[in-house]
Amino acid sequence: MMRKDIRLPGMATALLGALLVVTPQAQAKPGPNASHALHVQAQSSLNVAPNMARLNARLWERTPAVARSKAGNDAQALADARQRLESRTGTLIRALEEAGVKSSDIKAGSLSVHPEIIVRSQEDDNAEDQVRTQVTRPVSVTINDLERLPSILDALTAAGVDALEGVEYGLKDRDAATDKALSKALERATHKARLMADTLQIKLGDVINVEETQSPTYTPRTMMMRAESADAKAAPEYRAGEIPIEAGVNVTWEIED
Repeated sequence: MMRKDIRLPGMATALLGALLVVTPQAQAKPGPNASHALHVQAQSSLNVAPNMARLNARLWERTPAVARSKAGNDAQALADARQRLESRTGTLIRALEEAGVKSSDIKAGSLSVHPEIIVRSQEDDNAEDQVRTQVTRPVSVTINDLERLPSILDALTAAGVDALEGVEYGLKDRDAATDKALSKALERATHKARLMADTLQIKLGDVINVEETQSPTYTPRTMMMRAESADAKAAPEYRAGEIPIEAGVNVTWEIED
């Protein structure tokens, strides 16, 4: 049997030779070995005093209740209710401005209209269910000076708001607070790694991986309340408390031989 010689083109021969030379060099520098690494997990929690607040209130007006069979004929009553509501909203906004709130910190939301059904009395079989329409407008107020909170609440109640949905305490600069929580978590991870290294008599190398296990969470604190008459004898107390901020990290160090 005759043996055939296989001849590679010149370019292919050169590439094959380069691969044979380069491959051992690439294998000579392996990445960090998982068995020679120290993994540390750490969390942090901060309690920060709030420096701003937001109030949410609602105003509403209702049309007179009418029998359901006549409910489609109350266009004028609805227009009157809306006009009364707009007048009250304007009065409220002016009262807030007189209490020191900037116009840019007052937001009057859009109107919402929905029907309400008043179920007939069970004692009168001939009675008919009645229907009325409620027109509602929300108003939110941003308070950048917490010392003004009592006077602003007085202005809201004096203006006769129909509902106060609570005081939401917050922070003007959220990023600064969440950055501080993240830095504290990283400092905690570094402290734990050095403590482990000293105890185990090992030497830490470079940080080879960092990841957040929990993005810094910021939860505004809400204090529920209800609208009361402005002439209430007991002076209310408002305590903002503190806002918790939490963060978590995983950090991996290389262990030097």
